[in-house]
Amino acid sequence: MHGPTSSAVSRYWNKLLAPYTQANDRRAGFQLATTGTLFVANWLLMAWSLRGPYWITLLLALPASGLLTRLFIFQHDCGHGSFFRSMRTNNVVGSALGILTLTPYAYWRRTHAVHHGTSGDLDHGRTFGEVKTLTVKEYLARSSWQRFGYRLYRNVLVLLLIGPFYQFVIKHRLPLDTPRGWKREWRSVLWTNFGLLAIVAIAWAAIGLPSLLLVQVPITLISGALGVWLFYVQHQFEDTYWREHPEWNFHRAAIEGSSYYDLPVVLHWFTGNIGFHHIHHLASRIPNYRLRECFRKVPELHEVTRLTIWSSLRSARLHLWDEDGGKLVGFGYLRALRAGV
Repeated sequence: MHGPTSSAVSRYWNKLLAPYTQANDRRAGFQLATTGTLFVANWLLMAWSLRGPYWITLLLALPASGLLTRLFIFQHDCGHGSFFRSMRTNNVVGSALGILTLTPYAYWRRTHAVHHGTSGDLDHGRTFGEVKTLTVKEYLARSSWQRFGYRLYRNVLVLLLIGPFYQFVIKHRLPLDTPRGWKREWRSVLWTNFGLLAIVAIAWAAIGLPSLLLVQVPITLISGALGVWLFYVQHQFEDTYWREHPEWNFHRAAIEGSSYYDLPVVLHWFTGNIGFHHIHHLASRIPNYRLRECFRKVPELHEVTRLTIWSSLRSARLHLWDEDGGKLVGFGYLRALRAGV
């Protein structure tokens, strides 16, 4: 799809999806109030549960992590200007939520916009906000140590355990990959760090540092792993979309390079309907509370890659983009390649 055809496709999708891009302040406010209240209550219950066996606290960390993930989706919507009607309100709420999610709002908003504008682009993508993905040819051109480093990076345990901790706890405190000219984004980092220090100081004084860590660390680790997995699996599947820039197309990247993660209703709730990811990439101004309605009423959105929890697990074994085959492959594909299969 190039030239006039791309314009026609753009008009086609805009006409279909425009009715769902209107934010509703009442729905957004209700989501924020109920989810925020439930998260605070769950957090306090975890702190109180420390009087008993720690396994009870860890069990309570599961819904708390889900609620924090849901709050992150609200921040995500704010970054796209879709949660509330007012951009000012989106920015204020998004910045406040960024303290809870350990994610500087303006920094994340800008890097995430890069992801949306280049997802699936082999030449211009693979920078900010992406899970690093090499092509088979790029991987084979690397040194042995570089290949080892890439294999380690793509290991599912590293991605879900070490990766989230590094990204949210360490890197977001001082994102050195951020250009110095991004002054608003750097202010966002400093504001988030200051707010985070204030909350830690208050909680430390209230329940003590050991209790604070026993409550917050499992929430951070579980929600971080869940967030990274959601982002990973919704672009990293066998028949996903990668093209060199001259052939890259925004709408094909959205439809073919973003999955529909068909989750149980309760998990769709905790994850803010982000499983309808192909719709989100087609029209990022659709708020989370209208994605399901949009999917239900627009049949054209059903013809995409559908992943279930079970089928999505296969994505953990896919690591390289095979340019010749046009699909993601695992490292085992290289052995077959050497064997001439």
